[in-house]
Amino acid sequence: MQSLPYVEGIAAPLPIANLDTDQIMPKQFLRGIDKEGLGQGVLYDLRFGPDGLPRKDFVLNQDAYSGTHVLIGAENFGCGSSREHAVWGLMQYGIQAVIAPSFGEIFYSNAINNRLLVAQVSEANVYRLMEISHKQPGTSIRLDIDSLTIHAADEVFNFQLAPRYRAAFLEGLDMVATTLKSMDEIKLFAEKWVCEHPWLENVGQKVALRKTSQL
Repeated sequence: MQSLPYVEGIAAPLPIANLDTDQIMPKQFLRGIDKEGLGQGVLYDLRFGPDGLPRKDFVLNQDAYSGTHVLIGAENFGCGSSREHAVWGLMQYGIQAVIAPSFGEIFYSNAINNRLLVAQVSEANVYRLMEISHKQPGTSIRLDIDSLTIHAADEVFNFQLAPRYRAAFLEGLDMVATTLKSMDEIKLFAEKWVCEHPWLENVGQKVALRKTSQL
């Protein structure tokens, strides 16, 4: 897995509070048995009308926001279900980062696990970023993961990201690799735990042996 020091691209404002995973990825796009083809379903009912034609007033359908890489959302972005397809679909659509004042907890974890950058910013700064991207359509925004800063139209904003997630992006680590970095601490904990609870050491193996001997 490669290091991801920053995300940069056109940003689009999406000022919809409590945008849930059902809206991000409607259920009719969950019929497949793999992750393919989810990009077309992203925000489908917002992007398309009942006649199946694109809604001209929706931000992602406007030429200036073609190729958007960054969404600027409102509070509680991604609330609702544990539908990981919402994250997969956003990434297949080309979204590499979402900026918002707050996120649904499960969506946030799914995003981090799939390397979709989720940048938590104050409401005031989110409002300002939306204002910039609205008044200057097509504005490119850069999220620098090392400094935890967002650069937009000569203005700089800070965003929050837990240190372990920041390190995972910068060092190109997935969940397993992140865990293996702490192997020494894990072994020390295991040794201490066994000393304090010796009757539980290899309990699974002991149970299996007992069952085998009873056959």
